[in-house]
Amino acid sequence: MLKIWKVVSNKYVATLVVFAIVFLFLDENNLLVTLKQEKEVKKLHAVEESYRKAIITDSLQALSLKNKKENLPAIEKYGRETYYLKAKDEDVFVVSE
Repeated sequence: MLKIWKVVSNKYVATLVVFAIVFLFLDENNLLVTLKQEKEVKKLHAVEESYRKAIITDSLQALSLKNKKENLPAIEKYGRETYYLKAKDEDVFVVSE
């Protein structure tokens, strides 16, 4: 027990312990805050990746619809599915679950 007290009472060790306590628990950017921020950053990276995939998908769809004359059936299909467009002589029924 005496050896432990001598080590703890050393001014360098005591200073190191005090600074460790302050920086790990009492500081504004303590360990808990840092871990929460890291978790949030990981979530935001996942959201960013999903947006990147959506951008790629939409870009490919825009390229496929770019040439109007050649892709008229594709444009009609897109308009019917997305905006519920219809021809003059037909009715559209929207079924939602």
